Amino acid sequence: MGRRVLVSCEHGGNRVPRDYAPLFAGAADVLATHRGYDLGALEVARAFGAQLGVEPFIATTTRLVVDLNRSPDNRNLFSAYTRSLSGVQRAAAMAAHYWPYRNAVEAAVADAARVRAPVLHVSAHSFTPELRGEVRNCDIGFLYDPRRRGEVRFIEAWYAALREANPELVLRRNYPYRGVSDALVTHLRRRYGARGYVGMELEINQKHVGSRGWRALVGVLAGTLAAAVAHA
Repeated sequence: MGRRVLVSCEHGGNRVPRDYAPLFAGAADVLATHRGYDLGALEVARAFGAQLGVEPFIATTTRLVVDLNRSPDNRNLFSAYTRSLSGVQRAAAMAAHYWPYRNAVEAAVADAARVRAPVLHVSAHSFTPELRGEVRNCDIGFLYDPRRRGEVRFIEAWYAALREANPELVLRRNYPYRGVSDALVTHLRRRYGARGYVGMELEINQKHVGSRGWRALVGVLAGTLAAAVAHA
């Protein structure tokens, strides 16, 4: 049985479900920023899926309702806009928005594990160019666990392909975040082990989103991903 490739996008949109609209009154400006969603990540995930011939897992409800990329016990699971929800209301938000997405991605990994097909999972994200006064010196970040050989091999292959395709891009490993921090891929690593699961998060600098070269960059990322998947 060959490898199965999964593409996901946990922060693909800034939609506010009707039930939570009152909590976000006057928050339109915040919702339009990196706090509300990962700008450009949805387009990237769809391009990856088209390139690889897979249907990506996509969430478009704003992360400010409940963050699908955080564990259930993470203190930042709910945002400042939804922390006032009662325990019952939080459980309802989890049941409506969190668990359906998380369970769908995990079910795909579990299905592969049952037939001993290794999984390669790419989670598409983006980051704000500046945070708390710090300018992020990076165009593309590869987040992974450096202790896992399969992830290292895959990242090295993609890094090399992207470097060759566009030498001007600033590429960094485990930046602007640590690849072992709390995330969906981190959970799946622990659950399914290094032999059955290889997972990473791709982080794209939001300064490129909507720029003149944005579509070309998305195309290069998708093409080099395909090359890395074939090499890994």
